[in-house]
Amino acid sequence: MAILNVSSTRMVLLDLKKRVKTAQRGHKLLKDKQDGLMKKFMEIIREVKELRKDVEDKLAKAFEHQMYASALLLPEMTESALSFPKAKMHLEVKTKNVMSVRIPEFDFKKEGDIMTYGVFQTSAELDTALRAFNKVFPLLIRLAQIEKTAEALAIEIETTRRRVNALEHKIVPDLVETVKFISMKLGENERSVIITTMAVKAMIESSEKSGS
Repeated sequence: MAILNVSSTRMVLLDLKKRVKTAQRGHKLLKDKQDGLMKKFMEIIREVKELRKDVEDKLAKAFEHQMYASALLLPEMTESALSFPKAKMHLEVKTKNVMSVRIPEFDFKKEGDIMTYGVFQTSAELDTALRAFNKVFPLLIRLAQIEKTAEALAIEIETTRRRVNALEHKIVPDLVETVKFISMKLGENERSVIITTMAVKAMIESSEKSGS
C-alpha cells in the first residue's frame, strides 16, 4: 500500500472517498464478469474435449476406408474419379458479443454431390471414405469455431484477472490508505486550531484580568 501524492484537503478527501466506492463497485463487477467468463470457458472446454474425440474417431475411420480404397484402385483411377468435383462449400464468418468478448460464428453450407464418378469405375470403399469425410467436415468447422471461442475467452479472462488483481491489491488499498492519512491529517489540524484558539482566548482573558 502507498499514500497517493495529493493535497490534504477536505475537497480531495471527499473526491477520494467517491473514488474508493467507484473502485470497489468496479472490482465487484469485474469479479462477477470473471466468474461468468470462467463458467462459460469450462463449458466450452468440455465441449471441445468431447467433440475433438468424436472428430478424431470419425477421421480415423474415414482414413481407414481411404487406405482400403487406395489399395484396391490404381492411383490413376482414383485421381481420375476425383478430378471433376461438383460439390461446393461456403463458409461465412460472423461474430457475436458475449460479456464484451467477440465470439466467432461459422455458418457452413454445402451443395452438390461429392461423388461424380461412375459406380463401375471405383470401389465401394472409396464411396464409403468420401461419405465419411463429408460427414466429418462440418464437425471440423464446429471444432474450429469453439476452439477459437475458447481462445478468445481465455484472453479476456486473463485481462479481467489482471484488472481485478490491480483493483484488489493496489488501487483500492492505496485509495483507502490515502483517505485514512488525510482524515488523520485534517483531524490533527483541527485539534491544533482548537488548541491555538483556546490558548489565544486564555491569553486574552488573562490580559483583561490584569488590566482590570
